[in-house]
Amino acid sequence: MSFADPALLAVGLLVAAGLAWAAAAVGRRRAAALASAGVAAAGPGPGPGRGRDRAWMGGVWFTIAGVAVLAIAVAGPAASVPVSHASGTVILAMDVSGSMAATDVAPSRLGAAKQAALSFVSAQPGTVDIGVVAFQQGGLEAALPTADRATASAAVRRLTTGGGTSLGDAILASLSAITHKTVTIGRDGSAPNIGYWPSATIVLFSDGQDEAGAASGGTGTGTGVAASAAQKAGVHVDTVGVGTTAGTTVEADGYHLFTALDETTLKSISQATGGTYHPASDASELNGIASSINLRLTVTHEPLPLAGAFIALALALLAAGAVLTVTRTGRVV
Repeated sequence: MSFADPALLAVGLLVAAGLAWAAAAVGRRRAAALASAGVAAAGPGPGPGRGRDRAWMGGVWFTIAGVAVLAIAVAGPAASVPVSHASGTVILAMDVSGSMAATDVAPSRLGAAKQAALSFVSAQPGTVDIGVVAFQQGGLEAALPTADRATASAAVRRLTTGGGTSLGDAILASLSAITHKTVTIGRDGSAPNIGYWPSATIVLFSDGQDEAGAASGGTGTGTGVAASAAQKAGVHVDTVGVGTTAGTTVEADGYHLFTALDETTLKSISQATGGTYHPASDASELNGIASSINLRLTVTHEPLPLAGAFIALALALLAAGAVLTVTRTGRVV
């Protein structure tokens, strides 16, 4: 137990100790006076004045105890109790590549992903900071992690489709948002050491199309090395597959291109980082993502104020002292 103002506690206990010493001295003098008057000669049983004397002294001691407890209450006592809650940082990595304009999920893949992301934002506790990263060919940071839900929601709403996709660069951009510094892969292809961030989670909304990734011959970062960087930092990547495996065609630059959900790529990312893959083939499934993604709980020790309990105990002791004094002696003091 800790105290906000130990000085007040010391002063209050000194006052209570002084009152106790004075009460003991008065009790000895009263006992001596009664003995000299022959009241104590009646034997061990209660004499004519002994009951009232004991009642008076009992009331005094209850009052002194109340003063001591009140001194503890005034000092601001608090106990440290463990409290578990979802806390940390969540980055919503949103795929805004051209394939996300496909309408195999109504109203479109991106539209459905935005609806799910907004539901996710509103469902998170205030202890979670949320950032938004929109990724096309490379990651584009849209909003830094913040507890302000309006900022995160506005960043999601203004997303539009266009460009290619590099899932690896999206993960690196999300790690940059978490660490507040640029995260890049070493020249030898090794994952960087960016510290350990176990309370951070990346939620990646994508159809899994990795046109700009290194695996498909592009210039983007490969998903494997990017996932390794996240895993090394203790960051889970939960992936949300937006679209259908049956696929559909989408118009891009005058061409009609076939696009389908690539679950294999998204599952490999989540598995490599200790996260979970969430299939979402229609809007109704996407709306349930907020409740299906489990953020890690952290335990912190928070102060629990105890002043109220001590005040209640002090009042009870003071009231008991007053009642005992009045009912047995007919006097308040």
